[in-house]
Amino acid sequence: MSKKHIEECVRESLLGYFRDLGGETPDGMYDMLLRLVEKPLLEVVMQQADNNQSRAAEWLGLNRNTLRKKLLEHKLL
Repeated sequence: MSKKHIEECVRESLLGYFRDLGGETPDGMYDMLLRLVEKPLLEVVMQQADNNQSRAAEWLGLNRNTLRKKLLEHKLL
């Protein structure tokens, strides 16, 4: 899957989100989107890294402690 494909999926999802709002004003979209994207990202990367936090942190470009904090925030540990 290319970066372009992921970008297009996000764009289409956001357009659908605005359609579903039916003209209502959105609130807190930035934090909402980061939260909704971060959890599946962490789930997939941890699975692909065989739950090796050091490897997953390296792949994500994060400090291992930061990854662990995020995993706890999303109740993935």
